[in-house]
Amino acid sequence: DLVESGGGSVDTGGSLTLSCVVGGFIYSKYSVAWFRQAPEKEREGVAAIVADSDGNPDYADSVKGRFTISRDNVKNTHYLRMSNLKPEDTAMYYCAARHGYSIDPLSPDDYNNWGQGTQVTVSS
Repeated sequence: DLVESGGGSVDTGGSLTLSCVVGGFIYSKYSVAWFRQAPEKEREGVAAIVADSDGNPDYADSVKGRFTISRDNVKNTHYLRMSNLKPEDTAMYYCAARHGYSIDPLSPDDYNNWGQGTQVTVSS
């Protein structure tokens, strides 16, 4: 199970931190990621940390420098720290996980475990 929390409503320029608690896995062996989906748009990868890699996260170009993904293998939790939020960041945000290495960490097709989603709304 993956359970997200931390969504909400903020003004442009604000910050939020999302959390995803993962149960039932040997968490450290999993690649983890965050995705988002706005109404009438496809789900897009935001950030990912790939297991068995050099540990450097992957980010979508649209969030580089503003979002930071991290993980705590003791708490079985990964986070998405979002800063300088923009109205175009408004979406439902989903956490995801898959066992082992991911060859395309920002593709939703690479993941088979998903959270229920948490809404992020940024007002102009």
